Amino acid sequence: MKKAIPLVILIGVLFVSCSNDSESDLMDPDPDGPISYEANIKQIIGNNCLGCHSAPPVNGAPFALTTYDQVRNSTENGNLLAAIKRQTGESAAMPPAGRLPQSTIDLIEQWADEGFLER
Repeated sequence: MKKAIPLVILIGVLFVSCSNDSESDLMDPDPDGPISYEANIKQIIGNNCLGCHSAPPVNGAPFALTTYDQVRNSTENGNLLAAIKRQTGESAAMPPAGRLPQSTIDLIEQWADEGFLER
């Protein structure tokens, strides 16, 4: 039993030290300069969408998001923003693993509002 106590303490310390609810280390919520596809949006799409929205799309994804034009068109026609704004568990909510942070969704909206700058 004495050997178990240090192990329990170690597991507790590791568990507490590995949790973080901050989004600040995931992305810069207020990037310097205008929002562009290459500098800001491409990485978001790559990390969260290309698992299914590749070329060709897989897992039932209806379209690819591998190029600037594809991402821009999907954002302009409302498909991308509608899907990522849904709450986790809602029908057609994207990504399936869970809703993106609001700051990420806001960044994509800002990119659209600023005219879809590519570079």
